[in-house]
Parts: sequence; structure tokens; C-alpha cells
Amino acid sequence: MAGGVLVHEWLARTGGSENVFDAMVEAFPSADLLCLWSDVADRYPGRTFRETAIGRSPLRGRKAAMLPVLPIAWRRQPGSYDWALVSSHLFAHHVSFRGSPASFEKYVYVHSPARYLWEPTMDTRGASPLVRGAALPLRMIDRARAREITRTASNSSFVRDRVRRAWGIDSEVIYPPVEVERIASVERWEDRLLPLEMSVLAGLPKDFVLGASRFVPYKALDLVIRAGEYSGLPVVLAGDGPDMPRLRAIAETANVPVYFVGRVSDEMLYALYQRTTVYVFPAIEDFGIMPVEAMAAGAPVVCGRLGGVTESVIDGLTGSHVDFQDCVSVRAGMRAAEGLRGATISQSAARFDRSEFTRRIRVFARVEPSPTNDGTHTAVAEQPSASRAVRRDDR
Repeated sequence: MAGGVLVHEWLARTGGSENVFDAMVEAFPSADLLCLWSDVADRYPGRTFRETAIGRSPLRGRKAAMLPVLPIAWRRQPGSYDWALVSSHLFAHHVSFRGSPASFEKYVYVHSPARYLWEPTMDTRGASPLVRGAALPLRMIDRARAREITRTASNSSFVRDRVRRAWGIDSEVIYPPVEVERIASVERWEDRLLPLEMSVLAGLPKDFVLGASRFVPYKALDLVIRAGEYSGLPVVLAGDGPDMPRLRAIAETANVPVYFVGRVSDEMLYALYQRTTVYVFPAIEDFGIMPVEAMAAGAPVVCGRLGGVTESVIDGLTGSHVDFQDCVSVRAGMRAAEGLRGATISQSAARFDRSEFTRRIRVFARVEPSPTNDGTHTAVAEQPSASRAVRRDDR
């Protein structure tokens, strides 16, 4: 057997799709690895790892500039494989290998069809003249390449619907891996903080609203400040990024105190989840890992009514779904969420644990044994799935 290969777009130092690929690498220990480039040298020691020609060219790291050439760059990669498991949010699912047999199978885990092309209103990069000019032919190629996929999984029902619209195929939903068990297993994360972190946490008010993410406009952290104002609670914002000046300007005129704690360690973030009154998540995300982390720590979550977060946050049980443009809705949602903290929230998050992703992705790809509860391995039986490509046009 020629074996298999795991494929990813590019590997940044941190990120949600990178976390998924890390879990895939762990789940399939004998597979080779391929990506455009990696920002971390020797990220997977002991594994056969290769970057594409793009990673050795002047286009490395220049995401907008390389966009028009990627559909060609992914084709006819060196190697002979029986199967590939692809983590795709742009064009990685276009990959082909020059030495693979006719029986080659391609399993694709979709974070999203390229938002540049298919949902430009959700991604401002899709408004650039270069992307707009290339969009129509790239969409045609993208849809054609999707017909090569053996089996497709989406990271949420929200993305599954987008896959149907963009590619005209169905997929099954496999939620991304979240460290739920690890977060929930520690009763007091603050006991694991470094002295400086402990002093920062001690300087925060007893009750507060938490927002945490990269500080970029689409994360809408200004709405976290507004939620704090509506509920009369101080606001704590964890993170950093280009939107910091705007957020600080909003904080200066807010009628509640706003605390900026900067970039934080995992331990500090988990301690903030455990301490917060409510975690507020206004962004429209394909899935949304941080709300699940917050729930794993027992925190209720207030979120919007669109995106993958509505699949993890159960309205009235683990948090509230609100219209962030409606102050009445936000006030009511904040009040309802404040009384929900407890073990029920943490238990609800268990279905998103990393172990569940590992089990599901092994069954999905059907190419390696799946571990049983006693630590032994059993073969994975092939199962019929609605995620086989459906040749229809939903647009």
C-alpha cells in the first residue's frame, strides 16, 4: 500500500484550522504531511513533512498575490498515495498527486469554501481588485475540483449549508477539536498562574463581562463593551491586534470600566473563563472554538443568532442567543445568561472534546484503525454517508 497524506493550506503559529490539522496529525500517525508552507520549523518532529513549491518561492506568505496561481500549484504534487485527508479553507482540496493510482481517494474536511470567492461580504479581502477580477473563473474551477472529492465533512451545519451553495455537494458535520476535558478537569485555573498573571487577575473586579479574541474589526469586540454597558457590569478584554486603538477609544467613553489584559496564556484565559459572569461572543464565525472553551470552564455565553456558535451554545441552557443590534434583546439575554453558570454548561461542552473529533475523523476517512475503549484497535467498517458528492446545483 502506498499509504496516505494529510494536507493543509499554510500553517501559521496558532489558529483554529491549525489546531484541527494538529489533531489530524495525531490521529493518523503513519501519514505523510503536506502544506503550502509552515511558519514553525520542525512543527511535527519525526514525521515526513513537505512544503509545496509556493513555500520556496517569493509568493510565500503573500496570500492575496498567490491566490490566482494556487489552483495550478496544488495539482500534480510529487508522491504516490492511496488516500489524502485534506484540511481546506481555500484551495487545498484541489490537490492531486502525479503517482497516485486510479483508486486514489480524497477526503476533505472543510473549514469553509474560500470566503474570498463565495462569501465576499464576510471577508473584506474579497473586495480587492485582484480577487474580484479572478473570482468568476476561480469559482468555476473550485466547483469542478469539488467533484473530485470522495467524501466531505464540514466543521458546522453553518458551513455545511455554505458548501451546498458553493459546490453543490452535501457533507457531514464533524465539529472541530476543543480541549474540553482538559479545561473542565481543573477546578481553579488561577492556582496555576504565574505570579504576574495572578496579580493581574486579582486586580480585576469580582463580576465582569469577558470578551477574548484577536482584536480585528469582524470580531466586533465593541459589542462586548456595549453588552457590559447594558448590563451595568465592567468589561475585561483579552487579546491584541490592529483594532486596539479603536477599542481603547470606545472604552474611554464607556459608562462602565473596561480592562485590557493583553495577550494571555491558556491558563490565564481559562482562569478568566472561570471568573467571568458572562462570556460575550458577537462575531459570526464558521464554528467558534472560544465559546466552547468558555462553556467547558462553566461560563455562560451570550452570542448572536448567526454562525456555528448557535450550534454549540444552547439558548436558555448554556447561554443566550441575542440580536446585538437590539439593546432590549441584549439586556434580556445578559440577564438570562447570568443565572446559568454551573456544571450543566460544562457537561454540554463535552460533545466537542478533542477525543470525539479524533474518533469521528478516523471513521470519516475510513483509512486507519479506530481505537476502542480498552485501548485495542478495531477496523472501521465502511458506512454509507450523505456526504458523498451530490451532483446538483443549489445556487
